[in-house]
Amino acid sequence: MSIAIVGAGAIGGFLGVRLARAGEAVTFIARGANLAAISANGMRLVEERGEVVHAAVAATASMADAGVHDVVLVTLKAHQVGPIAADLARMVGPQTTVVTMQNGIPWWYFTGGFGGAHAGARLETVDFFVLMSS
Repeated sequence: MSIAIVGAGAIGGFLGVRLARAGEAVTFIARGANLAAISANGMRLVEERGEVVHAAVAATASMADAGVHDVVLVTLKAHQVGPIAADLARMVGPQTTVVTMQNGIPWWYFTGGFGGAHAGARLETVDFFVLMSS
C-alpha cells in the first residue's frame, strides 16, 4: 500500500515510521529543514522508553511529484490546511482514502461567530492525555 503523509511533525512522523516499519511504502510531503533531514536520513522515532526506531521513507515538497497514493494522511495543524487544500487532489485517485488527523483546535471553532449548538463553548481539555492527567 502506498501512503502519503502531508505533515512530518509529531503525528505524521509517528504514524509514518510505524507504517513504514510495518512494510508500507510511505512518502512524506514536507518542506524546509524537515524535508532535507528526511531526504538525507529517513525518519526516526524516539519511543516512550528512549528506543530509537529508524525508517527509510521517501520525501518530497511537491504533491504533484508524489503522485497518486492509496491513502493520504493529512496531519497538519488546522491553520495549515487551507494553503495546501487545492494541491491535495494531485495525490488522490478514484480509490484513494483521505484521512484528516487535525492537530490544534483553533479558537474560532467556538468563538468565531459561526453559530451552531456549540457557539461560545469553552473546552476544558483538548486531548485524552490532559483529561487523564487532571
